[in-house]
Amino acid sequence: MTDSNIALEFNNVVKKFGRCAALDGFTMKVQKGTILGLVGSNGAGKTTSISVAAGLLNLNRGSVDILGDGAFDPLRHAGRVSMMPQDAELPLYAKVRDLLAFYARLQGVPVGQVKEEVERVIKWVNLADRAGASVRSLSHGMRRRIVVAQAFLGNPELVLLDEPMSGLDPREVINIRKLLVQRTSGQTIVISSHNLHELELVCDHVAFIEQGKLVRHDSMDAITGRQQIMNFEVSSIDGLSLDGLREQLADVVIDVVESDNVLACSFSKSEHSAEELNRIVLRYLLDNNIDIIEVRRGKNLESAYITHSKN
Repeated sequence: MTDSNIALEFNNVVKKFGRCAALDGFTMKVQKGTILGLVGSNGAGKTTSISVAAGLLNLNRGSVDILGDGAFDPLRHAGRVSMMPQDAELPLYAKVRDLLAFYARLQGVPVGQVKEEVERVIKWVNLADRAGASVRSLSHGMRRRIVVAQAFLGNPELVLLDEPMSGLDPREVINIRKLLVQRTSGQTIVISSHNLHELELVCDHVAFIEQGKLVRHDSMDAITGRQQIMNFEVSSIDGLSLDGLREQLADVVIDVVESDNVLACSFSKSEHSAEELNRIVLRYLLDNNIDIIEVRRGKNLESAYITHSKN
């Protein structure tokens, strides 16, 4: 029986290119309404998994279920699923508005609603002032926004994005991040990206893929520990008594570990608040004339991934 809360499911999927298995028994479920980040090294299987889900590649073995209706079918899933390919190319001499209208029709947007829908996504990606311009006159970042826009035409239930932030300057990356956060409520988004910092800011779930297999899939909070760890980066711990700090925190934290001038304090969220922990640690550091560089919650996704990879 299909779980109605699952938007995308891979079941023991094998996809080979010659003798190389890009996906090797890949199994994963993506809950509806979540933003899932796919993380892995080059060749781990991220792009292949998205391409398989979108029906661009045939399987050697296993199955994929889209929105509870079986494998991707252009008719059955018309308007419900969309994709942004990693290396999407746009016709250079097409006008932005005309191109998006064409994509809207392909996506199954009713003819009478195409104009309104195109204007909606043009404003959404902040290209209203360039709607009549040709693609060739746009910057790389603007073109990338067009490709993101087409993936959200008609508000599909499942959106697959392969490296949406690739090659963008910092300002454009921020723009794309804001767009993803502002998605329509209930939409499920799967993002493959090497930009782990941005995935951490956007996603609520993460999946680690290596050698075509799922090695970990959990909430962002669980993977980064941001609900249970506070990190205090200081200029130096010279003159700081860790035993003294542990004594101050005896009733609040589970443990205090120092590494490279970063104090990682683990605590039980159910019993104590991060604010309570902050007050005690910051007061102790300042009383001991320790310069504080940064306070952050949990590990960042990059360090969590590197740690997991080493293990």
